[in-house]
Amino acid sequence: MNPNLPRDLLDVLGDMNSTRELRAVLLDLLTPSEVEALSERWAIVKLLDQGHSQRDIAQKLGASVTTVSRGSRQMKYGHGGFAKALQRLQEGK
Repeated sequence: MNPNLPRDLLDVLGDMNSTRELRAVLLDLLTPSEVEALSERWAIVKLLDQGHSQRDIAQKLGASVTTVSRGSRQMKYGHGGFAKALQRLQEGK
């Protein structure tokens, strides 16, 4: 599945001047459960990148092994976004 993300939304999010602005937009755009799911996925990706096993991550976060496996699969076969985001995180940007 390759969802079509609106170009103008991507442009607006990319042009945010601060994390405070971006946070406000995301909290308005997403439901509380979507924010929770997004946060869980990001935590999964960071732990996978640190070398934790899928089973350990599932236990640590209370996530299903299926959810963790999905994150692992996206890291390996996705669009490269996780790798870029993790690189930026490590660079402190």
